Amino acid sequence: MERKQLAIFMVLGILLLGLILPVSTANAAKSEKNTFRKHSGKMTALESYKLPEKIKRFSYDSGVSFDYPDAVRGIYVTGPSAGGSRFTKLMDLVESTDLNAMVIDIKEDFGNLTFKPDTDSPYAETAQNFIDNPREMIKTLEDKGIYPIARVVVFKDSFLAKKRPDLSFTKDGKVWTNGKGEAFVSPFQKEVWQYNVEIAKMAAELGFQEIQFDYVRFPEGFERRDKELSYDLGDYENEDLNPIQKRVAAVTDFVAYAKKELEYYDVDVAVDIFGYSATIKEAPGIGQNFSKISSNVDVISSMIYPSHWTSYFGIDFPDKEPYRLVTEYAKVENQVLGKLQNPPTSRPWIQDFEAPWLYSGPAKEYGKKEVEAQIKALNENGINEFLLWNPGNNYTPNVDYTPLDE
Repeated sequence: MERKQLAIFMVLGILLLGLILPVSTANAAKSEKNTFRKHSGKMTALESYKLPEKIKRFSYDSGVSFDYPDAVRGIYVTGPSAGGSRFTKLMDLVESTDLNAMVIDIKEDFGNLTFKPDTDSPYAETAQNFIDNPREMIKTLEDKGIYPIARVVVFKDSFLAKKRPDLSFTKDGKVWTNGKGEAFVSPFQKEVWQYNVEIAKMAAELGFQEIQFDYVRFPEGFERRDKELSYDLGDYENEDLNPIQKRVAAVTDFVAYAKKELEYYDVDVAVDIFGYSATIKEAPGIGQNFSKISSNVDVISSMIYPSHWTSYFGIDFPDKEPYRLVTEYAKVENQVLGKLQNPPTSRPWIQDFEAPWLYSGPAKEYGKKEVEAQIKALNENGINEFLLWNPGNNYTPNVDYTPLDE
């Protein structure tokens, strides 16, 4: 009897142990599982990785390839010249000399495109068919090794101003124009920024290697007209800045915006700027601060034509002394750019035209001697790049464009 009872108790004990063990094992596993998840979560938080702010994943491929020259030495080319018979003559000039680049109008001084985009393009209305096939033109330049730069005139834009007076400056209810009948659109308007940068993107897609923005400023003498003109300050309305600083901020911000928007296209960004802007803290009316603009571009192109200076450097008649004028300017610019952490390439515009408005009699001829004098002055001061300006694209023959070379 006792053995039977003992056997029964043993069987019951085994059964009871079978019930307890799975529960304990499950609880242990559950506890271990919870502990692992908690630990894993902490480890994940500790090992989280932050991507760099600037990481270039890809860029646009225009399908053409150009090598950056040893130093850009270029000429200005209008839309009609680029699309007409003169283009062959201008290419011959570049190929037969130490010149190597062309600055070609893509959006010119009155706001017109110099080629026809697609018919459904928002820019079709403003386009002129000067350059019948811009892509073919770029391919020709590629074959000849001529570096292509697209000139885009920004805030001087009579077409857009008259179409959209709300983006411009008005007086007595009408779009204001300067003494030459030219209208401007406002740098305060970010819609204008976008309008011009989209044109720049089209130029990049065509294969231009650089976008050069011109007229990146308010109208000349704006500080004298500020109170008499009506315009919208946009996002700058409530900025705690005086009127001069607001203009500087708008112009500088546009340049920074354009540079950022064009990063994907892997093109250089350049800005044309008044030469005197380098000699002062900032131009009060037009909103150009040389240092701030230079800090946001790859190339800065000061317009240093001797004919456009007064006795700024103690030179009574700068147009008659191109070497001295350019030398004095270069010294100042080098000092200003030398203070920047990442200075851009300096590539000034120099003079290859006469200035009869300065003379009561015959104007000083700007020929081989005068052009070479400007280039020599730049080179002696460590500035090896330059652009030649002649509004009619009639350039002086037989010029030595590398006068310091043996």
